[in-house]
Amino acid sequence: MDLNAFVNRYPVLYHMAERGSWPSIRERGLLSTSAALDYYEMTGDERASHEVMHRPEKVAIGSEGSQIILRDQKPMEPTRLAGALQGITPTEWYQFLNNKVFMWAQEHRLFGLLNARAYKKLEHDVLTINTAALMEKHADRVWLCPMNSGNTFPMPHIRSLNTFQRITDYATKRNGSPQKEVVEVVIDYSIPDIADFVAEVRRIKGREVLGTISIR
Repeated sequence: MDLNAFVNRYPVLYHMAERGSWPSIRERGLLSTSAALDYYEMTGDERASHEVMHRPEKVAIGSEGSQIILRDQKPMEPTRLAGALQGITPTEWYQFLNNKVFMWAQEHRLFGLLNARAYKKLEHDVLTINTAALMEKHADRVWLCPMNSGNTFPMPHIRSLNTFQRITDYATKRNGSPQKEVVEVVIDYSIPDIADFVAEVRRIKGREVLGTISIR
């Protein structure tokens, strides 16, 4: 897919974060699970329990007052996931995803997650990100994915490492539009300067926008 065509089709991206997490994100950047574990120099069995194993509930790591929340992986139960994977084990898949930062390419996907049973009663900080500005700095680290790679409900759709493609490798039609709409926009490891690309931060509960949060 042509980079300009990608930017024009998806001019803003969305990231759903824990309520109250924007100040930490602004200061430390948007961290993958692996980056957060590195930040706190976590090793050994404790690290493995977060990075290569299923995480059924969210987990707080770090010291009181400066904790980072690792989001749960409720829809990615190992048995269901195993039936959906090609050429990779669930452990390898968890590790692969945990090394990525995820954004939604379309707002209806964001609201689908915000209104999932496990999250619809919770408040979240939602980042709206300027795609063009982000791509100017990080396009070479971006992967595109045509599905929700961390969900196995209601059907465990087949997925592999090849489900993720670099922008220039993402399949298009003759007119340049994507053969499959982009669902996830993914960046390796972290976006340390994410605050430079955030256009808006909203506090959202379910479908209700409760307000906006200062981005400075």
